[in-house]
Amino acid sequence: METPTYRPGLEGVIASTTNVSYLDVDIEQILVRGYDLIELARELKYTDVAYLVIYGKLPNPTQSEEFSKKLTSKADIPEELYRMFELMPKNTSVMDALRTGVSFLSGYESPNRLDNNSYDINLERGINLLAKVPTIAVSAYRALNDLSFVKPNPNIGYSENFLYMITGTSPDAESTDAFDKIHTCYIEHEMPNSTFAARVIASTLSDMYGAVAGAVASLKGPLHGGANEAAIKMVLEILTAGGPDEAEAYTMNKLERKERIMGFGHRVYMNKYDPRALFLRDYIPRLAGNIANGTQISDIYNKVEFVMNREKGLYPNTDYPIGILYYMLGIPIPLYTPIFLCSRMAGLAAHILEQHEDNRLFRPRVIYNGPRGLTV
Repeated sequence: METPTYRPGLEGVIASTTNVSYLDVDIEQILVRGYDLIELARELKYTDVAYLVIYGKLPNPTQSEEFSKKLTSKADIPEELYRMFELMPKNTSVMDALRTGVSFLSGYESPNRLDNNSYDINLERGINLLAKVPTIAVSAYRALNDLSFVKPNPNIGYSENFLYMITGTSPDAESTDAFDKIHTCYIEHEMPNSTFAARVIASTLSDMYGAVAGAVASLKGPLHGGANEAAIKMVLEILTAGGPDEAEAYTMNKLERKERIMGFGHRVYMNKYDPRALFLRDYIPRLAGNIANGTQISDIYNKVEFVMNREKGLYPNTDYPIGILYYMLGIPIPLYTPIFLCSRMAGLAAHILEQHEDNRLFRPRVIYNGPRGLTV
């Protein structure tokens, strides 16, 4: 009998075939439906890339306008959901509220329809969730922090509306553009833990709401979705400790204590620069003027990056610049990971659609290390 191979964390294991995306580390490219993700982020708005991810092709101008309008028209959520957020314990995390909100929406479908995983119905669900998860996330945050709701404005674009709901004010064009670029960089990334979790759940023929709720729970974990929060908290600690002049000593002390520096390294990229981080870091000096300590934060970012490369040969992953950029955009830290999920919703919908169209139940085996032959 052939000895089975155990790969902790399924590292290097091919779990699925897909037409959605691929991380080509040899040429340092994130391939999305045949296109370079960085080129897509540079040239197109988020909603056009979301259309590509979900439908498999770029929209023409008419399709682009119709899709964008569909998302804004579907952005509002049921009044019962607003009330539920107000009833939640105030120490509820936004990710837990987001997960609950996604599940809550399933109740607006009849049981018979909910069991229908046909392509057209799943496509409708995916677009509906893509439109609504920003409103769910922001409304949950506002209710949990005793802030009044800022309901979506159907007369403005997707990214502008997202920032508007967060801050309560209309964002300027530069902030909207930066936020849109970040959103696109997070949109799809092959088979991270949350996408795998969604596909595993979908493989049981569970509905899309359940699969997305599982992805939210996965993304909540600090080894997956929490790195952007950890990155800005570290930078703010350095700022409080003395600013850029303390950045090297702070980083060296953490390394000497063998503490993890979040926002550096990646399971797939290993010792290469995450192409998304390389693209987004140029936006840091552009947004530095948005906040009082922006220049100092930018300098800290650069110094920590230098030390990590010198000492460990590691480069930033995308969470490092995004944590700083969100802060410069005035986004509250508890919303960082929920926004990550909202960005990734298009990719999750595409993977769930794909799983349901060509399904095989995930059912791996184990290597048993426990005792044998015990008797009662």
